[in-house]
Amino acid sequence: MSPAQTKIRRAILSVTDKTGLPDFARRLAELGVELISTGGTAKLLRDSGIAVRDVSELTGFPEMFDGRVKTLHPKVHGGILHRRQDAAHVAAVAEHDIAPIDMVVVNLYAIEKTATKPDVQFEELVENIDIGGPSMIRSAAKNFHDVAVLISPADYHAIAEEMTSSGGSLSLATKWRLAQKAFATTAAYDSSIASTLERVSTNGNFQLRGAEGFPQTLRLSFQKKLDLRYGENPHQKAAMYSDGSDAGVANARQLQGKDLSYNNIVDLEAAWDLAQEFEEPVCAIIKHTNPCGVATGKTLAEAYQRALECDPVSAFGGVIGANRPVDSEAADEMHKLFLEVIAAPAFDEPAIAKFASKKNLRLVEVVSANQKWVLKNVSGGMLVQDADTRSLQESDLKVVTKRAPTAEEKRALLFAWKVCKHVKSNAIVYARDGQTVGVGAGQMSRVDSSKIGAMKAQLALKGTVAASDAFFPFPDGVEEIAKAGATAIIQPGGSQRDSTVIEAADRLGLAMIFTGVRHFRH
Repeated sequence: MSPAQTKIRRAILSVTDKTGLPDFARRLAELGVELISTGGTAKLLRDSGIAVRDVSELTGFPEMFDGRVKTLHPKVHGGILHRRQDAAHVAAVAEHDIAPIDMVVVNLYAIEKTATKPDVQFEELVENIDIGGPSMIRSAAKNFHDVAVLISPADYHAIAEEMTSSGGSLSLATKWRLAQKAFATTAAYDSSIASTLERVSTNGNFQLRGAEGFPQTLRLSFQKKLDLRYGENPHQKAAMYSDGSDAGVANARQLQGKDLSYNNIVDLEAAWDLAQEFEEPVCAIIKHTNPCGVATGKTLAEAYQRALECDPVSAFGGVIGANRPVDSEAADEMHKLFLEVIAAPAFDEPAIAKFASKKNLRLVEVVSANQKWVLKNVSGGMLVQDADTRSLQESDLKVVTKRAPTAEEKRALLFAWKVCKHVKSNAIVYARDGQTVGVGAGQMSRVDSSKIGAMKAQLALKGTVAASDAFFPFPDGVEEIAKAGATAIIQPGGSQRDSTVIEAADRLGLAMIFTGVRHFRH
């Protein structure tokens, strides 16, 4: 057997995530591999009826200092790091009675999860910085010619299968792949520690503080989730990466349909993000990241029907975001239109059965995630900003016209404001209470957005309200909105010509609210 294809005779196992470990360890034992383990991992294996040797028996030292020192010993790292083909190394192993270790199965304390615990203390945080685990992983990965290193339960089955088919050995290609993954893991782990500790203040009791400002070094760690067919266009390659959690669009569960494309995922994020603005049942229909119809309803089916009424032509081939599980009633309505993706917290069984005939339609279950920052590439660097999570408070609202909005107008204005936040700037949204009527998006001039929003309307504009994502620099946009039939406007205010714009609104009999909050979306 070549040096690259040595048999696995001895493995050390010490894991935090114990998923699938008993089954994997049992398969190793069946192949004649001696198992060495520590603490809770050893107990789990024994409780599962698997013979295991304590690492303290191997080293001749007990676990020390509340478990801080278990595997940091020459008989562990010497067993991992010595070169099997180097005569001097082999002689040293024999002289010091060091047993070769051919496989390391380790995963690490999750410091980031510890940091999210309420009222976590600094001492607990520090104790969740893994030392022995990363050391064994790096040792094994460095000596990958002779040692296999597994850091993820996802690899257990394939490794056990290869060992079974080869009589207990692993190929050099496999060991190299595992080593690459291992080094990526320790790099991400160190980055996670550094990023977490940057959030710790030294105010006497060492308490975690909230993120204030931005880190001096931006550390990003994401695992590739899947390769995409292509990017925005067929000549662009693309992939999607995950933060490793179970939340957000990148970690959504696809129930049916063909693979998601780059553009599908971008639209899916826009649809899901908008749907999360509302507490009542809502449906958002997205085309090219902009909403072409948004509505609330007593049920999701009603919300979808009202959203579709806004612009049924543009909705064809759209992406839907819903904030309620899709039931059979909603599925009956959605099934009538060609759609690319439907994203929701869940789909009930009758709904799934209804959609089954549409083989290409993607059904995606998403768990809500709290987004902290928004990142955007620029040449030579990265832009980072807080996520736009600002919601209006009653104290933000300032009526600036002679006429105050009616109660119905105010409800419609607040609905339109939530939608407008998710429309590409310059943005104008015409709406009634709980239903968009026309959306003007992404124009270079706010007055053009006002015209386009009115032009796109399929429902009557008379008696609607309008929301603007930023102030009106001139009265012409307000005049265009009044011409369309709207009776009230919500906007941030803050223009040098606010007084002129307010005068125009008064002249036209409009009610106008200033929010003091801008929602540019580029």
